[in-house]
Amino acid sequence: MKKFILIITIILLIICGYFGYMKYHEYQEEQKIKNAIIKVDLKENLKIPYNSLVKVSDFIMNINGKIIDDYIIDTSVVGSKKITFSYINEENIKVNYSYDIQIIDIKAPTINLNNTYTITKGYSKNLLDVILCYDDYDDNPDCTISGDYDSNTLGSYPMVFTAKDHFGNETTKDFTLKVIEKKQTSSTSSKSIPFKDLYNQYKNDNTLIGIDVSKWQGDINYQKVKDAGVEFVFIKLGGENGIGKDYYIDPKFERNIEGFKKVNIPVGVYYYSHANSVDKAIEDALWVHNTISKYKLDLPIVLDWENWSNYNKYHMSVNTLNNMAKAFLKSLKLLGHDVMLYSSKHYLENFWINNTNDVWLAHYTSNTTYQGKYSYWQRTSSAKIDGITGNTVDFDIFYK
Repeated sequence: MKKFILIITIILLIICGYFGYMKYHEYQEEQKIKNAIIKVDLKENLKIPYNSLVKVSDFIMNINGKIIDDYIIDTSVVGSKKITFSYINEENIKVNYSYDIQIIDIKAPTINLNNTYTITKGYSKNLLDVILCYDDYDDNPDCTISGDYDSNTLGSYPMVFTAKDHFGNETTKDFTLKVIEKKQTSSTSSKSIPFKDLYNQYKNDNTLIGIDVSKWQGDINYQKVKDAGVEFVFIKLGGENGIGKDYYIDPKFERNIEGFKKVNIPVGVYYYSHANSVDKAIEDALWVHNTISKYKLDLPIVLDWENWSNYNKYHMSVNTLNNMAKAFLKSLKLLGHDVMLYSSKHYLENFWINNTNDVWLAHYTSNTTYQGKYSYWQRTSSAKIDGITGNTVDFDIFYK
C-alpha cells in the first residue's frame, strides 16, 4: 500500500512539474513578447479610395522585421478600418501589430448626358427618371436639374444638371434641352442576315455556333434549327414583371428546353433580373434553382440585368449593382450550377467593374473591340434561320 501511494505521489509530482514547467515557459514567452522590440513607422497618408488594390505593407514605411502574411485589404466599404497583422521582428519574435486606415469615396457621381438632350413636343416623362445619374458608391445621389422649359413649345432651353453624393463629391453638366416635332416613324423592320452566312464567317475549329431564344421566336422546328448548324442554345427561363413584382416563366420555356434536348442540342438558360439588392438577388437565385431543378443543363445559368433606361429607379450605385450580381451568381454556384454574366460592351466596360465570372458579350458588330475576357459573343439579333419563321434570332459564338 505504501509503495502504491509512493508511485502515485511521484506521478503527481511529475505531472505538477510538467505543468509548472509549461506555465513557466508560457510566462517566459509572454515576457519575451511583452519586451519584444516593435518598430513600425506608418506612412503619413492612411487614406485610400474605396475599391483600391492595397496590401498591409502599402501603409508601412519602415518595419523591424518581416510581415508573415502581407494580405490584400478589403476596401469595398467606406469608413474607418482596423488592419491587424503579425510579423517576425529582428529578434526572431512573432509580434502582433495593428493600425487604422480611412477608406474614402473621392469620385463624383456620373451624369450620362451629352451637350444636347432632345425630346419631342408633348414629352411628359420626368427628365430625372430618364437621364442616367449614378454614383460609384452612393445608392442615392442627389440629382437635380435647374432651368425652365416648356415641353409643348418647340425650342432650345439652357439647363444645368447637378449630381452630388453624400460624401460631398459633385458633378455639374451644362446642356441644351431641345424640344422638336415628333417625327413619323416607319414600320419597316431591320434587315435580317442569313444564318448560313454568319455560320460560314465565324465557324472554325475553335468555335461553336449557337442561338438564344424566348417567346419572341414562336414555335420552333428544333430539327431544322439543328440541321442549319446550331450547336448550342440559351433559352430564356423567365424573370420578374418589374422591381419586386411577381416571377414569371417564359411562355415557350418548357417547349423550348424539351424540344432542344430532344434533338441533342446543348442548352443553358438566362434569367431576366430586376433585382436591386443583394437580398433580392439571393431570393431570385433560389427561385431559378427551384424552377430549373427538374432539367439537366449543359451550359451555364446566365444573369441578364439590362434595365439601363430605368436605372435611376433602382437606386443602385455601381458598387451595389456589382454586389447584387455577385450574390446571384455565387448563390447558384454554391447550389452546383455553372454561371455567367450577360451584358453589352458599353456596360461591361463602365458598370460591371468587379465581375470575375464568365462573360457572355453582346456587341453587334462584325469585329468586336471589347478588350475584356469573354467566352460567348452575341454577334447580332438579326439572324434568319430555317426552323424559326416568326422572327429573327440572336446569333452567338462560343470560343473553346
